[in-house]
Amino acid sequence: MDIQSRGITPAGTCPPPRRPLWVEEPAGRPRLPDPVRRAAVRAGLVVAFTLIEAVVAVLATVAGVWLAAPALLCAVASTVAATWAVVDVWVTRQVWSQRYGVVSTPSSVARARRREGRRERRAARAAARAAERARARGGLMSGT
Repeated sequence: MDIQSRGITPAGTCPPPRRPLWVEEPAGRPRLPDPVRRAAVRAGLVVAFTLIEAVVAVLATVAGVWLAAPALLCAVASTVAATWAVVDVWVTRQVWSQRYGVVSTPSSVARARRREGRRERRAARAAARAAERARARGGLMSGT
């Protein structure tokens, strides 16, 4: 076994570069926009609180404690709030994508098709004008 294979370098030489500890990898999906992320965090907290309240209500009911009725009412109210929070995430996401989400950059295929269509329309208009001129010239010639 030689010296370099053990990681020891001869005097006066630099050690080989180390592999970085943290390698940044591209995410599979882009990050959520800030308003949508805020709504999602809010909804997550409300849903978690609702689940805890529901568990407390069930345990209080099983134990027969006086706290069961108020806990059940709070759990029902929290369920309504959690549903509202989840719908808020959906609406915020839709609004954000309608306002900022679409980058209007036509593809080269769409651009080429539009260019081709314009060229055809121009050629058709030019042919119609030429036919109109020929008809007008023919009408003047025959009228004199």
